[in-house]
Amino acid sequence: MVKCCSVLKALNTIAPKMMVKPGSTVPTKIRESTRFYPYFKGCIGAIDGTHIPAMVTGREVSSYRDCHGKISQNVLAACNFDLEFIYVLSGWEGSAHDSKVLNDSLSRRNRLKVPQGKYFLVDCGFPNRRQFLAPFRGVRYHLQDFAGQGRDPENATELFNLRHASLRNVIERIFGIFKSRFTIFKYAPPFPYETQAELVLAYAGLHNFLRKECRSDEFRIEENNEHSASSSSPKNEGNNYDQVFQTQEQQRENAN
Repeated sequence: MVKCCSVLKALNTIAPKMMVKPGSTVPTKIRESTRFYPYFKGCIGAIDGTHIPAMVTGREVSSYRDCHGKISQNVLAACNFDLEFIYVLSGWEGSAHDSKVLNDSLSRRNRLKVPQGKYFLVDCGFPNRRQFLAPFRGVRYHLQDFAGQGRDPENATELFNLRHASLRNVIERIFGIFKSRFTIFKYAPPFPYETQAELVLAYAGLHNFLRKECRSDEFRIEENNEHSASSSSPKNEGNNYDQVFQTQEQQRENAN
């Protein structure tokens, strides 16, 4: 256990340095597509939160209960279009709203930094303001809303939302890869909560290393439909999310 803690401490020391710095040029995915350029030329990636099962005891349990009634930590992440993490903030209670976690990330010493003139795509759970571009509210947004014959965008706002969703989908993809690659996050790790939060940052750094050195994700990426177009609606965590959460006793047994 001592050796494991030493390895985790070492990984968390270098993990912040393994986070990718936002580029100053227009991302290739945008520059080479007439669907996105020049409309999103200032975009450098996407931001969202994801819930990871947590093991918490005592009176604090209620504050870690998310909108589905499950015990979790709310992890905020920013990524680029190459499926690399730019910033990760773990440890917030599952009941914390995404916008509150984002505000915290902007006020920390090791805060999320957005280059001048650039911005991230966010969903309607975040404020639409400088450096963070959200879709139009009250308008079709999710990709499945436009799937099928006769469901093409009918006006400019729907077209914007469709292209916004197509680009922002990268954050859902990276969460899917992350949870498929590091299956420890299927269940609440039987460690102190501080360690559980540190594991997220450590593995985010490892993810970036593997993306850079291997450029291969040869494993099944699980569905991760935990994002809603309405900030007033609870996030749909998908069937896999509901299967993951069990009693804390079952989680501890499975994690072991």
